[in-house]
Amino acid sequence: MTLPAAYPTAFPSRLPVELAGMPFALTLVESSSPSGLRQQAAKLLQRHLGLTLAECLYVEGSGRWLGRDSDDLQFDCADFSHPYAHVIRSNKPLALSVADARIRLDHPGFQAQLSALSGALQLNVLPLRALDGAREWLGALLLVGQRETLTALENTPEMGAFEALLCRLWSRLTREQGERHRSQALQASLAKLNDGARRQTLADRLADDLLGQSAVMSSLRQHIIRAAETQLAVLLQGQTGTGKDRVARAIHQFSTRSKAPFLAINCAAIPEALLESELFGHAKGAFSGADKAREGLISQADGGTLFLDEIGDMPLALQAKLLRVLESGRYRPLGASEERCADLRLVAATHQPLKEQIKQQRFRADLYYRLGQFPINVPPLSERRDDIALLAQAFITAFCQREERDDIGITPAALRLLKRREYPGNVRELKNIVDYACAMTPAGADIDVDVLPGEHQDVATLTSLEEVMPNEFPLSDEVDDLRQALREVETSIIRQRLRRFGGNRARAAESLGLPKRTLAHKCQQLELDGK
Repeated sequence: MTLPAAYPTAFPSRLPVELAGMPFALTLVESSSPSGLRQQAAKLLQRHLGLTLAECLYVEGSGRWLGRDSDDLQFDCADFSHPYAHVIRSNKPLALSVADARIRLDHPGFQAQLSALSGALQLNVLPLRALDGAREWLGALLLVGQRETLTALENTPEMGAFEALLCRLWSRLTREQGERHRSQALQASLAKLNDGARRQTLADRLADDLLGQSAVMSSLRQHIIRAAETQLAVLLQGQTGTGKDRVARAIHQFSTRSKAPFLAINCAAIPEALLESELFGHAKGAFSGADKAREGLISQADGGTLFLDEIGDMPLALQAKLLRVLESGRYRPLGASEERCADLRLVAATHQPLKEQIKQQRFRADLYYRLGQFPINVPPLSERRDDIALLAQAFITAFCQREERDDIGITPAALRLLKRREYPGNVRELKNIVDYACAMTPAGADIDVDVLPGEHQDVATLTSLEEVMPNEFPLSDEVDDLRQALREVETSIIRQRLRRFGGNRARAAESLGLPKRTLAHKCQQLELDGK
């Protein structure tokens, strides 16, 4: 498009109507990406208005930085050593001479932009925001040229129409680009779901950190790998001490966000008055004692994973704000005038029955369903007793390494006791018991039942079979009827167990690992009485 002959090189009193006309509009509409649109708009302005420099800067996802398409230079929106911060914060255009800018503004990157420009030129910086209801920041437009030209641009219908067209196209292309990225990410996630062999390999690697050979642990590791392959919010539910924090870290470790930060907070451990500031951050002067601005965990976790432990203890008011972050990716720090964006993966955990809390109006139903896009139940130790021996040995090894002790063993009797006892505190309780037993075991000895806390009354009942047999059962060289000897051994064991539990067959059967019906049948065959 050539400049009409009727217009001089500079425009001190009027502008070409083509600025907002069909040729300009068609040129912008042909852009296929936000980056291409910004570059095309800058070229049109510079070429047809005779400007020395025109450039579009964009606000990146978190709302903290302005970037340039031409290089990786960034401008902090809170740093007033460059003009863009003034424009973004005030939402008003800024006009000053290049000479004044060199004196008043000392940002190195901005000064590099001005280094080749004449001090007699003027620069104008215009704020650009989306025109829809969200009014979100898009970026800023830098224009550098003769003072008369830029003065003529101010408050003209043509320039206003050009800015409006640019912002509408920019906002639309940004949404379309985001939808394409989400579609591509979804397709990639679906493709990964079919990769069973690769997933199994990852699950096997995870077994080094989440110990256990039981079926429930194998299933848990599979769920973790599947969750890590998506961008869905994860809700971990399980009893206290089951290792929900380790599951959350595993999801982050095996996700595409593994190189970005993993941040965690316990919602029950922080006072309600401080929890909002911890999560969302605050501006300077937001409340008494806020002598400087502070980034919250949501901002720090941008690009990574945020783990909210004990989400059931979060106050209702904060639940509403968290829901908005999940739905729109936007939040506002305490006392701040502008919203920010955050791209993060949220993993939440609780031991509380959230559905019951919803009925009691202590937890938002909409937040529950948004958090539970990928629910995972972490099994209690009572459902994986076969893993107790493996866990106990791992805790013993870790204790010896940490305390620089020689290797410690554990007797079969002590191990049987560990497998039988109840663990309301789950794996955490088992670890505490093993650590205590290790500390109480003398050097060169193995962990035995007498050093296990709270179980001294059961020591006599846990004497190993090898210790009992010489006194109650015939020696091997005295046996002349093997079947009868085995029958006597079985009778003696069942009689002892019934005696221990006061004749209660249900408890005796459970302690022997037998169904109650099987034990009843054996009692009938062996002519043993019991309840």
